[in-house]
Amino acid sequence: MEFSVWLALVGLFFAGGLTPGPAVMLVVSASLRYGVRPAMLPAIGVSTANLVWIGLAATGAAAIASRFPLAFLTLKLAGLGFIIWLAANLVRGATRDLRLSREEMPKRAALLGKGVGLQLANPNALVFFGALLPGFFDPGRSLTLQIAIMVATITASEMTGLFVYAVAADRMAKNFSDPSFTRWFNIGAAALMVGSAAFAVWATSQP
Repeated sequence: MEFSVWLALVGLFFAGGLTPGPAVMLVVSASLRYGVRPAMLPAIGVSTANLVWIGLAATGAAAIASRFPLAFLTLKLAGLGFIIWLAANLVRGATRDLRLSREEMPKRAALLGKGVGLQLANPNALVFFGALLPGFFDPGRSLTLQIAIMVATITASEMTGLFVYAVAADRMAKNFSDPSFTRWFNIGAAALMVGSAAFAVWATSQP
């Protein structure tokens, strides 16, 4: 992989990690409810799921998907349904004085699993991994080495962006004592999660 291509890859996924979307909103809501360290569990789940997306991009799954658009659309709609379910749970979450207390953290596997499930179902990932990432592979170079570089680069970029949001949300939680803040934030975050995913389904379904 050429150095200039690698820099473009860094820019693409670093910007993607800082762009509010379903993964960012999941981590932010977890940070508000439980704190920074627990919020990094769904972030790790997101990065783990990215390994699957990178593998699909490397094996040309996007070309296969273009041959079976109806089946692919069904998968995207199922993913949108999963994100809507997560958003609904977020809105139904308890509100409390974030300055005084945090919710009891659920099992680590549950937080990690939410991150994995969301990213595997996330239609936004189709934009980055399905439409954009295949163009970064050089067929004349070692595929194994390129995959290793992409895994390291994308994971570092994603985790950096999600960590920034987790820290910001944690600090924000300490500055707000009105429980209504949590309720309205959850509604806004849920709307952004669903809206972003729905737009990705629409955008990747256009001819």
